[in-house]
Amino acid sequence: MRINRLAAATAVVATLALTATACGGSSGSGSGSGDNSSPKTLTYWASNQGASVEVDKQVLEPELRKFEEQTGIKVKLEVVPWSDLLNRILAAATSGQGPDVLNIGNTWSASLQATGALLPFDADAFGKIGGKDRFLPATIASAGAEGKDPAAVPLYSMTYGLYYNKKLFQAAGIERPPATWDELVADGKKLTSGGKYGIAVEGGNGSENVHHAFTFAKQHGADFFDASGKPTFDGPDQVAAIKQYVDMIAKDKIAAAGNAEYANNQSVTDFATGKAAMLMWQSAGANLKSHGMNPEDYGVAPIPVPAGASGDKLTTSMVAGINLAVFKNTKNTTGALDFVKFMTSKDEQIALNKAYGSIPPVTEAQSDAAFATPELQALAKVLGTSAQPLPQVANESQFETLVGTAVKNLFAAAAAGKPITDESVKAELTKAQQQMPAS
Repeated sequence: MRINRLAAATAVVATLALTATACGGSSGSGSGSGDNSSPKTLTYWASNQGASVEVDKQVLEPELRKFEEQTGIKVKLEVVPWSDLLNRILAAATSGQGPDVLNIGNTWSASLQATGALLPFDADAFGKIGGKDRFLPATIASAGAEGKDPAAVPLYSMTYGLYYNKKLFQAAGIERPPATWDELVADGKKLTSGGKYGIAVEGGNGSENVHHAFTFAKQHGADFFDASGKPTFDGPDQVAAIKQYVDMIAKDKIAAAGNAEYANNQSVTDFATGKAAMLMWQSAGANLKSHGMNPEDYGVAPIPVPAGASGDKLTTSMVAGINLAVFKNTKNTTGALDFVKFMTSKDEQIALNKAYGSIPPVTEAQSDAAFATPELQALAKVLGTSAQPLPQVANESQFETLVGTAVKNLFAAAAAGKPITDESVKAELTKAQQQMPAS
């Protein structure tokens, strides 16, 4: 399961804040009277989290029947593929013809919040779902712009870790996973031989690229936006961060040149089949198992940081995950919030995150034995201590696409044998910054 796919709808997102100023009635049918106090039905758009839409239905429909039994409210489920989800949400926001409750990628929260189409989770709304303090702070920080009421609440959480092949490490005489970048490069060179590589990267995947660009920039003490929300893509520290990442192919040669074209989880396959000894990925366990790799074959550690790092430079991941939002114009506000309360209850958080191999953002659910595996414990620690949200700005979606594409272009140049210099990295980032729409 991947939670970090980004639909190619940046042009629509850029204009959405201007067009979604007046929304009509929700397409979710209630009691027919518009009475929020006693809704009879809700419409729910769920994102595709499992191996297929059908798998998601098998996971979700029994849970939705529990909600109906408890409340008398029937939930009409539609599982929306990731390739369609953002476009569907944008169309619903502009037309007003949308669901009552929906999943959104958490990195879209601020962009969708800026449209005004989502119900703000103020103190009153949080009170109706059991309180804000039930959620990990990092996951709440990924639910909308700082200083504003969140536009959604966390539902499923994920974060990045460094996966390493225990057998290949042992064969190379490496006793522990690298904790610093110097150690990772040194280990990567020891592990690169005989057609095998130290690490696999997904250089053609814009979402993967921007996630690592964000983390590496934080480790260099840099951000991609200043305090006013103005893009700062091409500063010297941002350039150094991107160059460090691309140098895995360009300079250090610890990743295969062919990784520059990877865009569909091929790096996971390379790791699972022993072609690469390390992998930076979100909750990869289920995917690795599908390729025949057992949990005892690999370990999970935090992504390395610079030697002597402190403060924000200790960031090892962006906060990944899915948020649960309510359309502001729903006729079923009370029922929608009851549904959010149900989906974020301890029992449902355990059942759903267990099914999807993700981490519950509701802290009391994390104590369940289902999340006691070494992999999930390691990732939960990262989520709670060293993960930070991507920039919560209105143009975040465009940032993801433009910077992700800039890094993709640099990987392609590196694979072609072209020199990757500070100047070439800066040129790509400057081009990306110039394409950002005005705030």
